[in-house]
Amino acid sequence: MCGIVGYIGHRDAYPVVLKGLQRLEYRGYDSAGIAIYDGEELKLCKTQGKVADLKEKLENTITTHGNVAIGHTRWATHGVPNDVNSHPHYSNSGDLVIIHNGIIENYDALKKELQTRGYTFKSDTDTEVLVNLIEDVILKENVKLGKAVQIALNQTIGAYAIAVYNKSKPDEIVVARLGSPLAIGVGEDEFFIASDASPFIEFTKNAIYLEDGEMAVIRRNKEVKVRKIQDDTLVDPYLQELQLNLEQIEKGGYDHFMLKEIHEQPTAIKDTYRGRMLPDEGLIRMAGVDDNLERIANAKRILIVACGTSWHAGLVAEYIFEELARIPVEVEYASEFRYRNPIISEKDVIIAISQSGETADTMAAIKLAKEKGAFAFGVCNVVGSSISRETNAGAYTHAGPEIGVASTKAFTTQITVLTLMALKLAKHNGTISNTDFRTYLQELELVPGKIEKALEADEHIKYISDIYKDARNCLYLGRGFNFPVALEGALKLKEISYIHAEGYPAAEMKHGPIALIDEEMPVVVIATKKGHYEKVVSNIQEIKSRKGKIIAIVTEGDTEVRELADHVIEVPETIEPLTPLVTTIPLQLLSYHIAVMLGKNVDQPRNLAKSVTVE
Repeated sequence: MCGIVGYIGHRDAYPVVLKGLQRLEYRGYDSAGIAIYDGEELKLCKTQGKVADLKEKLENTITTHGNVAIGHTRWATHGVPNDVNSHPHYSNSGDLVIIHNGIIENYDALKKELQTRGYTFKSDTDTEVLVNLIEDVILKENVKLGKAVQIALNQTIGAYAIAVYNKSKPDEIVVARLGSPLAIGVGEDEFFIASDASPFIEFTKNAIYLEDGEMAVIRRNKEVKVRKIQDDTLVDPYLQELQLNLEQIEKGGYDHFMLKEIHEQPTAIKDTYRGRMLPDEGLIRMAGVDDNLERIANAKRILIVACGTSWHAGLVAEYIFEELARIPVEVEYASEFRYRNPIISEKDVIIAISQSGETADTMAAIKLAKEKGAFAFGVCNVVGSSISRETNAGAYTHAGPEIGVASTKAFTTQITVLTLMALKLAKHNGTISNTDFRTYLQELELVPGKIEKALEADEHIKYISDIYKDARNCLYLGRGFNFPVALEGALKLKEISYIHAEGYPAAEMKHGPIALIDEEMPVVVIATKKGHYEKVVSNIQEIKSRKGKIIAIVTEGDTEVRELADHVIEVPETIEPLTPLVTTIPLQLLSYHIAVMLGKNVDQPRNLAKSVTVE
């Protein structure tokens, strides 16, 4: 959530920062703003609404020329979304300007102290408090901007990624992070600042990712100086070469990023297992697991922590790990786990799942588990992200950038990584036969092709979507490995169409949800021929007898469910633990088409952010 972009160098800064803000729209936001230094004055423009609204307002009100600019897309925390609360924020003197992602928890106490010294505030934000605190330090201590930022941040409690500019020192920008991501793009005599690398990938392949508790002074035509915020220790920054390319973050002819990413899943899954899975040799190679095999394989218990879609992937993994590796697994919401004083031992392994690798609650859960001696393994998509650096070991999903707020390929690639991990542990622990092990590898290799086959039902799913687009509620049912898929399908519909939907284990329908079923209630049932097929058929009959409208996800060639359901969507057959990789595809398409037909903003649904980096 929130997006930070900045530039200092020889280019005209405005188009760089504006395009960067457009690239960060996927993060979710409600307002936007830019501050530009034109060589003489610091110009600021901000507005509630989209970056397009900012562009129109800005180009009609201020000069956009200048070689230094910072920009921001805000997701409201302190203060309602409006023009005044939007970032950037000036200090009282107007000399300093700041953009900020995060929350300053002790802002109220700081604000009251500053008010006693004559400071006034125009907004309701914690950010305006921070910029005035920095200005107060400069005046009281007679120090430069970098030192003032360090002193001020040591007085704050909370999470942040910030960029601060002082027009009295026009050749530098000071940045810092704690709990929120921040990257510095390093070009030829120019520097870029952003929440992730997407805003500057066309200009440079070199980036410095600040670690938690670090700050940097970025000066025109000089090396970046990185220091620890707490004790001012100089840090030797690691310059990382980016693997991202511009084509990956463009729509590529699709109407929406979400649709593009749904169709990218066959390739994404191949990229996830490529080099790791060797079916012909009967091998799985995963460096993060191989290097710590005994520690992970001998775990007394595996704890999976995640949020949202990643939590659903963790639920699928629970079934897979226990089925194959016979290791007890518990799946926890990271936001609950960190606050309930969980029982953790040194024999536990915690697996943290996050697409962005920046989820604040998941990061906090990792730190808590490590403090208690547990081994932390990360599963994330973004190279160099905070979770990848905080965990003891891990595995990237290699899904490529996921721009749509509603996760699609993140879900299936997370399941792929976790399946490989479970199979490797099962082979090591002797809980799977060599024959079954090879069968799994061969079947997993076929999954991308089966997803491509499932995607061929797109027009049929579009037809079904048109029938049910005006439904006010929807129920999703699944059993076994496909119960988490039902939860994920319901979440997708809620996220992007704003239709109320709930996922349930099919057998639990009789314990409450059945009371909701009538002729106006569409019920999506995952009824593949693997697992508890007969039981699910019985559940469908119960729905049918109460006049519910049934949309069934079935195995190719199914005839029994076809006679009962109002609509069927066929998916290719695979072995039961791998079915979630194919059954989730029609549910993603169903949600997508319904949302588009309702005129919703599919890629940027209201109130949602791609990466939740604050509590």
